[in-house]
Amino acid sequence: MAGQREGELCVRVLALALAAIFALGARADDCPCADNALCRPVSGDKSFELLVFDVGGTDWTHYDFSRVTTIAAFGIYDPQLICHAHAHNVRVVLKGDVPIKNILDRTQRKNWISDKVQLAKQQFMDGINLDLEDPVELKSEGYYALTQLVNETTQAFHRDIPGSKVTFDVAWKPGCVDGRCYDYAAIAASCDFIFVMSYDMQSQIWDDCIAKANAPYNQTLLGYTDYLNLGIPATKIVMGVPWYGYDYPCLQLLEGDRCMIRSIPFRGAPCSDLAAPQVPYDVLMQLLPRSITGRFWDDVQKTPYFIYMVNDTYHQVWYDDPQSISMKAAIINKLNLHGIGMWNANLLNYDDPKAAVQTKEMWNALIPH
Repeated sequence: MAGQREGELCVRVLALALAAIFALGARADDCPCADNALCRPVSGDKSFELLVFDVGGTDWTHYDFSRVTTIAAFGIYDPQLICHAHAHNVRVVLKGDVPIKNILDRTQRKNWISDKVQLAKQQFMDGINLDLEDPVELKSEGYYALTQLVNETTQAFHRDIPGSKVTFDVAWKPGCVDGRCYDYAAIAASCDFIFVMSYDMQSQIWDDCIAKANAPYNQTLLGYTDYLNLGIPATKIVMGVPWYGYDYPCLQLLEGDRCMIRSIPFRGAPCSDLAAPQVPYDVLMQLLPRSITGRFWDDVQKTPYFIYMVNDTYHQVWYDDPQSISMKAAIINKLNLHGIGMWNANLLNYDDPKAAVQTKEMWNALIPH
């Protein structure tokens, strides 16, 4: 009799396990991993978040999975990434991107959320990173719809994928940067944490059209202070740092290495970093030896730069390197923030042995001291 009851119990446990898998929107035999357990959502909270944005390819095979906690998969779906990440208790989350005009209607919003939850289930993912950067007017229809989207997305993912995380990418400071007049306090309260994009700080240049650092230290610190002043808990804030720079062609190179740039307006500002292309860190390191200045350090903005020439045009390149990133990472301990991440992990050279030291130093710079 006892053996029969034990057998019935095993059957019930198995049935519950299968039901759980079906509840996640996928069959057990759909799991791409050798071990079906690796298709279950990662659970548990991390005391320190290292959020990695990955835009595809196989660079992820070089990441340090003993330190990474979440990978935001912005590239083509790679089931092997899911298996490897889950084997190391690392979450992989979807990219969530939708024009705000498409989520004004409650039904449209609900359908979009439902589609994303279903996709996450089918791909055995652990949540979603919401990356919406449309301009929104204060107290407008879009202002309220965006907050509702974050709240409803979080509720749906938490309900349907236990242990999942919903995060939201925000500008380097609250307010109306680039016309994004969002309800940042309500958004932070609705999701698991916000990722502060502490870069592209010259997207709107309101004074002279002069090239400046992508992520000056003082502006970076100001942004976090402003978010904390909104009442957002430090434990809900993750710092974002750039692994790229801007290559500004100079109309004129003035005294003090002031580089005059083209006036390209952006969302109301007369000038912007649209005057320069973004350049990956690994490409910058190839450009640096060919510069006419070598690496210079700006002690006001606390970032490096260099100047090179093409034909008769001076180019001024502003970027971040291990020194400037380490200084910003120290803010995490200063303000007790929840962690750090970068845009994006694919901007280093993982294949050339000559770049191995550069790559290691950039990853190590993410460790707050």
